[in-house]
Amino acid sequence: MMPPAKERIGEIIRRLRKAYPTSRTALKFETPLQLLVATILAAQCTDEKVNQITPILFKKYPTAESLAKAKQEELEAIIKPTGFYRNKAKAIIGAARKIVSDFGGQVPDTMENLITLPGVARKTANIVLSSAFRKAEGIAVDTHVRRLASRLGLSRQKEPNKIEKDLMGLVPKADWLDFNYLLVDHGRKICQARKPFCGECFLQDLCPSAKDFLRAEVLKAKVKTQKATPKKASQPSKTI
Repeated sequence: MMPPAKERIGEIIRRLRKAYPTSRTALKFETPLQLLVATILAAQCTDEKVNQITPILFKKYPTAESLAKAKQEELEAIIKPTGFYRNKAKAIIGAARKIVSDFGGQVPDTMENLITLPGVARKTANIVLSSAFRKAEGIAVDTHVRRLASRLGLSRQKEPNKIEKDLMGLVPKADWLDFNYLLVDHGRKICQARKPFCGECFLQDLCPSAKDFLRAEVLKAKVKTQKATPKKASQPSKTI
């Protein structure tokens, strides 16, 4: 029987840290503003695509003041490849204007203030706080964290905020800064959405979902083998 999550979490984190010792956000940034914008753009888009767009974007709009004055159509044209570009452009300009008007042009460094910015919910705020300011006020819950939290039996919740609450109750606060990135790395490399590689996973003995996935793979392999094996032709009867 699988031990409760509270008893497994320390070893899960230890193994993740060993496997991904340099785990961090894949988004490229130099300032908190750049990370904030990149994180908004990363919604429903790959980090790789965002990293292709942001150098062009930040060259034209290097400060919150310049972004606050940006024309939406011009910003949309730059960020269009990231998808949902109209909503993203609106959020970025709105966030920049509030940063200028309420925070002196500097991205705020508290959860309370960050989530007042247009387009910024707890996930985005957590990423900015952990990576730009090295502050742990929560754990960012993205698609990878949501998937792995469920598969590893760390949370039964479906809503990001409720999953985050469960994780904050399990994960030691000293590990909050890196926990999102550790799960993201593991989700990309091993515990993928469509086909997790449970047979190669170093968390297999700590994961309540692994047996089900492995059993399904064995059954699938048996069916495939049976279909591929040609049936022996019946021998004609001999006449005397």
